[in-house]
Amino acid sequence: MGAKGVDRMKKEERGSRSAAGSRKLIVGTKYLLDIMFFAGIGATATLPLSVKLIGEWFPYLVRHYEETVIIYFVLGVSAVVLIRELRRIFRTVLNEDCFVEENVESLRKMGNWSFFIALMAVVRSIVYMTIAMLVVILVFVIAGLLSKVLACVFDEAVRYKQENDLTI
Repeated sequence: MGAKGVDRMKKEERGSRSAAGSRKLIVGTKYLLDIMFFAGIGATATLPLSVKLIGEWFPYLVRHYEETVIIYFVLGVSAVVLIRELRRIFRTVLNEDCFVEENVESLRKMGNWSFFIALMAVVRSIVYMTIAMLVVILVFVIAGLLSKVLACVFDEAVRYKQENDLTI
């Protein structure tokens, strides 16, 4: 076998190791999203009790108990819905069919939910302002923009894929 054949075999070997490593990362991320999804449901469901318990350390939360529970409940449900959409996308990645219209729709929804979470964080800041909440607002605005841009990119990729499938 010549030098070119050996080089090609080394590239294939590196490619298969890289693919296996990527697969492990994707599966690991999927499990992490599953944990976050169910933990988010649990945390949101137990808010009335947990706010009372945390209120022992942060009395401000108890003084504004109803507002705190309502705002964090809305934020919790929004975050769980956002994670649900991300889990849907990861299912298609695991099936190696990620350029589909459903992912475009999920990315659009994720952008909308990210902007909504940022808006609710602004509302929460009216009740109690912290620097950390300003960071949360910025992060979710950026996440919303990124999701909207990725939706446009995926939409183009889906269109190209459909055109390619028709030509074959």
